[in-house]
Amino acid sequence: MSSLQRVQLYLSTEHPCGYLPDRGARNAYVDPGLQMSRERYAWLITQGFRRSGDYVYRPYCAQCQLCVAAREPVTQFDPSRSQRRCLTHNNDLSITIVHSLNDEHHALYQRYLQARHPGEGMDGDNREAFQSFLQCNWGDAQFWEFRLDRRLLAVAVVDALPAALSAVYTFFDPDETARSLGTYAVLSQIDAARRRGLPHVYLGYWVSQSRKMDYKKNFRPLELLGENGWFAASC
Repeated sequence: MSSLQRVQLYLSTEHPCGYLPDRGARNAYVDPGLQMSRERYAWLITQGFRRSGDYVYRPYCAQCQLCVAAREPVTQFDPSRSQRRCLTHNNDLSITIVHSLNDEHHALYQRYLQARHPGEGMDGDNREAFQSFLQCNWGDAQFWEFRLDRRLLAVAVVDALPAALSAVYTFFDPDETARSLGTYAVLSQIDAARRRGLPHVYLGYWVSQSRKMDYKKNFRPLELLGENGWFAASC
């Protein structure tokens, strides 16, 4: 597969933007009838696509191009002073990788949404929606559990691809904000990718005017996807 001309796309209706208030957004979805695989998605993610559950999409907003695909070249990554402190602060946590979601994960997800995203339309009470949002029937979705002894503090949803890891979503205990668990989850994925000999960790979209997405510029050097391919960001 060498061109998006071989992938049929469907444009969504306009919906409220999840990153920037008072803006509408649209997504271009890959034809759900296309047989998706880990290998096919590995190519699509290099073209700026992401997944939500089994669906593969990328932003397609006529009046806004602020959502830019971002990835970390792991061999070049050098943690900042604050990131090194984050690593030290969380070295008492264990990481276990599981391959399915359970009731404990869902309970933590509900607490996370109630504290971090109240009133944003994300339905934490719907177990089916939780599963369909994070799991994937055609890929290798991993659920990284971060625990202090037996207590679950965070879950990072990670897609394992042939030549990369993809950070899908992280949710954590809202009482543990001092640990910067979202940052620690990404740092853990960068370390795992380096140890596995994988060149990149894909971080989703960087949105320059969104406070939610601003943290991604702290992982340097950051690569962004432009019209002529991937380039080193100056943000």
